[in-house]
Amino acid sequence: MHIFTKIYEFAASAGALEGYVYRKEEMDPEAISKWVDNLVSAYQSMPSETLIEFQISLDKTIGRAIRSLMPLLGEGHEIIRRLGSMVSGTLPATADDFQKEKWFEED
Repeated sequence: MHIFTKIYEFAASAGALEGYVYRKEEMDPEAISKWVDNLVSAYQSMPSETLIEFQISLDKTIGRAIRSLMPLLGEGHEIIRRLGSMVSGTLPATADDFQKEKWFEED
């Protein structure tokens, strides 16, 4: 699979997870356990030189998902731990901590 395809599929799945868990009042961990396993596996298969290019954005996306899940599952839950393994920076303050700007221009 081409690296751009891997990045796209990984990012789409991470963003979908964030949206799925956002502001949920109840959550069955079994409903997302395999999803999280697949995300972690895909993350671990990414080359480090690729991860460095989007890690900051991933920290925000996965961080907001973690913030959404913490009140439902608890900070020490296995799913929180597995998701946290993909975050290298600081978690967003809240699940509502969305960046105001997107960068669509070339850097």
